[in-house]
Amino acid sequence: MAILRFHAIKESLAYKPVHIEEKERRSELFGKNVFNENTMRQYLTKDAFNGVMNAINLGKKIDRSIADQVSSSMKDWALSKGVTHYTHWFQPLTGATAEKHDAFFETIGGGMAIEKFGGDQLVQQEPDASSFPNGGIRNTFEARGYTAWDPTSPAFIYETTLCIPTIFVAYTGEALDFKTPLLRALNAVDTAATAVCRYFDKNVKKVTSSLGWEQEYFLIDKMLAASRPDIMLTGRTLLGHPAAKGQQLDDHYFGSIPNRALNFMRDLETECMLLGIPVKTRHNEVAPNQFELAPIYEEANLAVDHNSLLMDIMGRVASRHHFKVLFHEKPFIGMNGSGKHNNWSLSTDTGVNLLGPGKTPMSNLQFLTFFINTIKAVYKYEALLRATVASASNDHRLGSSEAPPAIMSVFIGEQLTKVLDELEGVTKGKLSPAEKTELKLNVIGKIPDVLLDNTDRNRTSSFAFTGNKFEFRSVGSTANCGNPMTVLNTIVAKQLQDFKIEVDTLINKKDLKKDEAIFNVLREYIKETKAILFEGNGYGKPWEIEAKKRGLSNNKSTPEALKAKISKESIALFEDMNVMSKVETQARYEIEMEAYSKHIQIEGRVLGDIARNHIVPTAIKYQNILIENVRGLKEIFEEKYHDVSREQVLLIQDISSHIAGINSNVTKMVDERRKANTIEDIEKKALAYCKKVKPLFEDIRYHCDKLELLVDDEIWPLTKYRELLFTR
Repeated sequence: MAILRFHAIKESLAYKPVHIEEKERRSELFGKNVFNENTMRQYLTKDAFNGVMNAINLGKKIDRSIADQVSSSMKDWALSKGVTHYTHWFQPLTGATAEKHDAFFETIGGGMAIEKFGGDQLVQQEPDASSFPNGGIRNTFEARGYTAWDPTSPAFIYETTLCIPTIFVAYTGEALDFKTPLLRALNAVDTAATAVCRYFDKNVKKVTSSLGWEQEYFLIDKMLAASRPDIMLTGRTLLGHPAAKGQQLDDHYFGSIPNRALNFMRDLETECMLLGIPVKTRHNEVAPNQFELAPIYEEANLAVDHNSLLMDIMGRVASRHHFKVLFHEKPFIGMNGSGKHNNWSLSTDTGVNLLGPGKTPMSNLQFLTFFINTIKAVYKYEALLRATVASASNDHRLGSSEAPPAIMSVFIGEQLTKVLDELEGVTKGKLSPAEKTELKLNVIGKIPDVLLDNTDRNRTSSFAFTGNKFEFRSVGSTANCGNPMTVLNTIVAKQLQDFKIEVDTLINKKDLKKDEAIFNVLREYIKETKAILFEGNGYGKPWEIEAKKRGLSNNKSTPEALKAKISKESIALFEDMNVMSKVETQARYEIEMEAYSKHIQIEGRVLGDIARNHIVPTAIKYQNILIENVRGLKEIFEEKYHDVSREQVLLIQDISSHIAGINSNVTKMVDERRKANTIEDIEKKALAYCKKVKPLFEDIRYHCDKLELLVDDEIWPLTKYRELLFTR
C-alpha cells in the first residue's frame, strides 16, 4: 500500500489541466440536446405540440395518437444527432438514477432493419423491478414495475442515448421513486396556493413551486482517491489524522480556483448547457479542494431532475480530468461538510413571487400570508421536515462546523421579527378604520424597505428566509432533492388549505371582511409559532436546552429522526393531500432504515479491514525496525543502552498499546455487528447499528490516527490528508 500511495502521489503531480475549448457562447449551447419547447415547435405538428403543452401546463392526459406523433418526431430529432438508443430515465429509491438502454434498431425480415420508436415505447416501459428497494410493497419474485413518461420534464440526449424522464411505480400502482410523490405534492401546493391567491388576485390560475439548489462537493485526484479503500467504498475517509494546515486560515473560500479544477468546471458547464441545466455560479468553498456550483432557479420537478442528472455527469466529467468527485456530507474529519441548500419559493402564473414583498399594502399582505403560513407549516411538521434530511452520511454533518444542527428552526431576521410583533397586536375581530390604515401604511407598507437591510443569513439556521425565498440548509449533498421538496410542498399545501378554511369561516360566520379575517388568522399563527423562530447561535448545549423548553425535537441520528415519517400525523397528512398512501409511506420508512443499517455495516467492514490488514501490519513492521535499532544500541553501548534507547522503547510501547486498542475494538465492533445482524425488526436493527456499532468507529480511528503520527512516513500505507486536500 505504501508503494501505491507514493505512486499515486507521483502520478497526480504529473497531471496537467485538460485543455478545454469553448467555441460557442453559453446562450447558443443552452438546451441544444433537449427536446424542449423550441425543439418541439420545429418537429411536432400543431396538434401534437398543443397536446404536450396542455399536459405540461394544465395536467391534461396525452392520448395515444398524440403520443405516436411525439415519439416519431422525438426519434427523428434524436437520429439527426447521432443517437442510437433510448432509455426511460428514472430515480428509484436507491438515491441514484437508473436507466436501461434499448436500441431504435428493429429487424423487419428479409435481412433488413429499420429504426423504430413508437408511442408505446415512449409512454410506458416495464423494467425488471426485482432489485430496486420497495419496502415490502412487492415480493422479490414479482419483478414487474412500470416506468411512465413525465412530459413536464423534457427528454434529453446524453452521448448517444435519448433519455426520457419517467416515474417508476409498482405493478399495483404504488410509487417506487422520488418523482411520483413530488409531482403529487406539487399538484397539492398548486391547488391550495391558487385558492389562497384568489383572495388577492382573481386572475391567478396556477402556482408553481420553484427550487434553486446549491451543490457542494470535494474534488480529489483520482489516483490519490484510488489509493484509499475507504474513499472508494464509502465515499469518505474512515481514518486519517487531520493535516497541520486545514481550513483555519480561511484562505480557500472564494479564492482563486486551481487550474485543473477550473477546467473541470468549464467542461462540466458545457455539458450542462447542452442539457439545459442553467448552472450559473461556481466558487471555492471553505475546505481545501471543496467547491460549489449553483443554477438559476427552475420549476421544482425540473430542478430535481437536473440535480440528479448533474450528479451523474459530474462523475463522468471528473474522470476525464483525473478527478474523483466526493458528494459525501463529511468526507474529511475536522473540515466543513458538504450540503445542498434548497432555496424554495412559490410563484403565480401572473409572474408574482409569493415570498417576495410587493409595492402595495395588498401585495404585501399576500406576501405575509404565504410567509407566515410557511413558518406555521414548518413549526407544525418540524420533526417530519428533519426526517427528510436524515441519512447515515448527513448525520456526520448536521451540527458540525458551519452546518445547521439537527434541530429545525426558522430564521427571519430582526426587522421581520418586529413586523410580526406588530401584527401580533392586531385587534381581535373587526378592525377600526384607523387601525387598518396604520397596518397598511406603517406596518406591511414598509416591508420592502425593511428587506433592503435584511439580507444577512444565520449560518446555523436550518430554514432561513433570505429576502424572497426560504433556504432549507439542512439538506445533505448526496440527497435527492425530491425527498425534502415533496415534504415541504406537502406541509405548505396542507397549511394553506387549513388557512383558507379558517379565513372563510370568519368571513361567513363572523361577518368579517376579507382583510380583517386574514389579519385575525395570521395574528393567531404568529402567537402559535414563536417557538420555531430563532435568531441566535444554533451550536452547542444552550440552544439544545432552549429548544427542548420550546418543545422542538432534537433527533440527532437517522433512526431517531425517521420515526416522524410514520407517525399518525404524517401518514394522515400524506393521505389527506393525496401525496402518498399509508403503504407507500411505511415502505419508504423501511427502505431508509434498511439503507442506514447497510451503510453503517459497510463502513464497519471497511474500517475493520483497513485497521487490521493495513494499519496493524505497518505498525508492527515499524515496531520491528525500532526493535532492531534498540538491539543495535545495546551491542554498541552495552549496559548504558537504556539511556540512549529510552525514547525508542517508549515508542515501541506506545505502538503496542495502539495495536492492542485497534484489535480489541475491532473485535468488539465485529461482535456488535453480528448481534445487530440477527435482529429482524428493522427499527431495532438500525438503532443497534447506531448505538452499538457506530460508536466503536471513533475508538478504532483514534488508535489508527495516533499510529499515523508515530510510524515512519515512508512506510505508511494510506494517502494522508495533506496529500488528499492539498494536491491541486
